[in-house]
Amino acid sequence: MEWLSAIRTAIDYIENHLTDNVSTQDVAAQVFLSPFFLQRGFSLMTGYGIGEYLRNRRLYQAALDLQRTDEKVIDIALRYGYETPESFTKAFTRFHCSTPSQVRSGASVTVFLPLTIKISIQGGHQMDYKIVPMFPFKVIGFQKVFDNETAYAEIPKFWDEICEKYAFNVYAGNAPANPYEQALMDNCIGEYGVCIDDIGGGKFRYLVAGRYTGGDVPEGMAVYEFPRGNWAVFDCIGPIPEALQTVNTRIFSEWLPGNPDYELWGNASVEWYDCINGEKTDRDYHSAIWIPVKKKS
Repeated sequence: MEWLSAIRTAIDYIENHLTDNVSTQDVAAQVFLSPFFLQRGFSLMTGYGIGEYLRNRRLYQAALDLQRTDEKVIDIALRYGYETPESFTKAFTRFHCSTPSQVRSGASVTVFLPLTIKISIQGGHQMDYKIVPMFPFKVIGFQKVFDNETAYAEIPKFWDEICEKYAFNVYAGNAPANPYEQALMDNCIGEYGVCIDDIGGGKFRYLVAGRYTGGDVPEGMAVYEFPRGNWAVFDCIGPIPEALQTVNTRIFSEWLPGNPDYELWGNASVEWYDCINGEKTDRDYHSAIWIPVKKKS
């Protein structure tokens, strides 16, 4: 499905199922996309995660129900997915800055209308990228599961944790002190950040990784193999994370909607970091985003 149509279809599906038990996976299934890619693109294009958008729309509709009907609060809470009046009141008050009873008595509410996607393509498919065919390749890395809603804030902390725990010793020129440091050195772990959407439940796997060269895999580390296919490679020049975030936003807000030839494919993506030249804070630091794609049929 064409990317812009996919986002609009996702919004329509959410609007038609505000009172149903739907998840990001359900929405993604309607537009034939990986939940990870849909969540990332939806957030970059709208400013809201799918779960956040769904929650805000439900709370606004709940406020309208309170104003327009005499239904019990518990019945309205259950309709919009809250199991108890207490959990509903807490979320409702945080969103509207008024309790359900205050809104029923005439207090103002926070308006949150359905989104309408309009886009002005600037650059579009003319972005600086190349399509690279790649044979199957394996990566090895330190793995952690993240929630789609909070990943952007939590992943940098995971990098810091891995660097502090395993990288400082070998980066200082010392011999590896354990199998994890040996694996880090042998496989250049830190060259890749790998997102893998294969577990569902609004979560995905993330690896601080390197290209797997064979040998032992220490307990707790993971190996993942990418199949043969085409990748869209977007070079980034500038300090991390700003440069990557800027290019990532342009991919989903400009390149995908404007590209006549390629669409997303697969369920994983790669961030590449230059581990040899420069520091990640340098103005001319080189990194890249790799996204698996296929030709539009």
